Amino acid sequence: MNAHAPQAERPHVIRDAKGKRPQFYEAPGLDQAMSMIMVLANELAVLHDRLDSAERVHAAKGLDLAAEIEALQLDQAALEAREAWRQDFLGRLFYLARKDASEAAAADTTERFRATIEDIAKT
Repeated sequence: MNAHAPQAERPHVIRDAKGKRPQFYEAPGLDQAMSMIMVLANELAVLHDRLDSAERVHAAKGLDLAAEIEALQLDQAALEAREAWRQDFLGRLFYLARKDASEAAAADTTERFRATIEDIAKT
């Protein structure tokens, strides 16, 4: 995708898989952390390949890409596009945490809340 071309508007769709997720590690939260690490690793690999390609294209044309990047002044539209990407990325990175919170909220009932309060009151 061209970084300067406007992205097509993507509808906001919640894409949560239903059912219990497999758990590979015994420590609480480790599966979630590994998922986040894998998202980061994937993004880093893609970024590495794209930057390598850009540097090779520029070098073939006799341009100093590093100096050009340092001199770049972004306009408001570019800053907003970067922020939109960042928010999408963070959404993917924290997918499991958001899903777990959503499932916990959906499973919480008034009866469970009252039972918890009663248990606390007894101690």
